[in-house]
Amino acid sequence: MRNWRILIGVGLALTMLAACGRDNPRLLNLTNDDSGPDEFAILPTRPLEMPTSFAELPTPTPGGVNRADPDPEADAIAALGGDISRAGRGNGGLVGYTTRFGVGADIRGVLAAEDLEYRRRNDGRLLERIFSVNVYHRAYEPLSLDQYAELERMRRAGIRTPAAPPDPAVYGQ
Repeated sequence: MRNWRILIGVGLALTMLAACGRDNPRLLNLTNDDSGPDEFAILPTRPLEMPTSFAELPTPTPGGVNRADPDPEADAIAALGGDISRAGRGNGGLVGYTTRFGVGADIRGVLAAEDLEYRRRNDGRLLERIFSVNVYHRAYEPLSLDQYAELERMRRAGIRTPAAPPDPAVYGQ
C-alpha cells in the first residue's frame, strides 16, 4: 500500500513539473499534430504559355520570380481595375504617414518581447496549462475595446456613426 502512495506522489510531482516547463506560453491552443501538408500554403500557379520567341525570355535568376508564379497583389489590383504596373511598389505613402511622429527602429522586437512577457504573466492556472485549456480571451480581455462604450463616446463628441448597429443589450435584439 505504501508503494502505491509513493508511486502516485511521484506521478503527481512529475505532472506538476512538466506543466511548468514551457518557454513560450501559448494562450490560444491551436495545434495541428498531423504531419501532412499545409493546405493554406499551396497556391495555384498560372498556366504555362509558349513565348513567340525564345529570345524574349528573361535570364533565369536563382531565387527570383518565375513567370508562372502567382502574384496575388497584382491579381487583386487587376480585378479591381487598377494599374498593374504600380503593383509591388509597397505602401510608402501609408508608412510615411503613420510614422510621421517617429517610430523606434526596433519596434517589432520591443513589442514581441513585451507580448511574450505579458503572455508569461497570464499563462493560465496550473490545471489549465496541464490540460491545454484556451485562456487567450480571458488573458487579453483587459486590453479589449468596449465597442458600444466607444460608439457612445464618439456620438457624444458629435461624430456621426450611421452604419453602426445599436447596442443589443439596450434595444433587446
